[in-house]
Amino acid sequence: MIARIARSLCLPAAIAGTIFAQLSFAQDSKSCGERVELPGHGKAKLFYSFKSPSNAKAVLVLLPGGSGFADLDASGCARKLMGNSLVRTRELFHAQGFATALVDAPSNYRGADGLGGFRIAPQHAEDLGKIIADIRTRTKLPVWIIGTSRGSISAVNAASRLSGEQAPDGIVLTSPVTSGRTGGQKAWVAQTVFSVSLEAIKIPVLVVAHANDSCIRTPPALAATILARTSGAREQSVMVKGTNAPRGPASVDACEGKSPHGFIGQEQEVTDGIVRFINGGSY
Repeated sequence: MIARIARSLCLPAAIAGTIFAQLSFAQDSKSCGERVELPGHGKAKLFYSFKSPSNAKAVLVLLPGGSGFADLDASGCARKLMGNSLVRTRELFHAQGFATALVDAPSNYRGADGLGGFRIAPQHAEDLGKIIADIRTRTKLPVWIIGTSRGSISAVNAASRLSGEQAPDGIVLTSPVTSGRTGGQKAWVAQTVFSVSLEAIKIPVLVVAHANDSCIRTPPALAATILARTSGAREQSVMVKGTNAPRGPASVDACEGKSPHGFIGQEQEVTDGIVRFINGGSY
């Protein structure tokens, strides 16, 4: 029986490299990657931006939060969600020898709500499985999913449903959505990572939250409780500390990428920790 590891850590901010990280996030239209198109559920089309360094050791499937609609252009660059933490930090992963696949919303989920309630649908998991299978065919490398904010819902949906070549080798959840709102105008706002069968997840799981995150949908105190439901082969929960942005009152306005919710100013620190976990160590 594989032992479970579940730990909560409090880590200081990494000051060194912050200026470098902030300057590195500007998107270069010539270097965002190849825009890949695949057939999805029904008649929908799937899109993702693929970029790989020559020494890639694994591929990271990046699932941004919010609407999930990145609006990739022909050069694979996001025209929307550019402030999202995963969109901003792709190059930091490339620098450490990881390829990335930034996933866009399918062709039939590009309205104001974007993915909305589709994030927990079986068809959404199947679409992500098609993308993972395509990546495996082209790279023959391990594939991990990283989902941030509402992207974490998509990540656990895929990890709990997929198998074989379509299944990820591990998942990372950053600022995961653990608190929904019932009775709202949009029913899907009630959805969280707990809306799917977390018990079915057997692969390695890393959960990263920020102590100063005041997004009402991602209370940091609830992040570690995800691991009480998953059955991962290797698990860790991390609470990042240290920021120039104090924690304010819980609100939807705080659910922005360029805030503690998106680990602003601590991108290199968080990227380094994720890489250590994926490589088999601790964050």
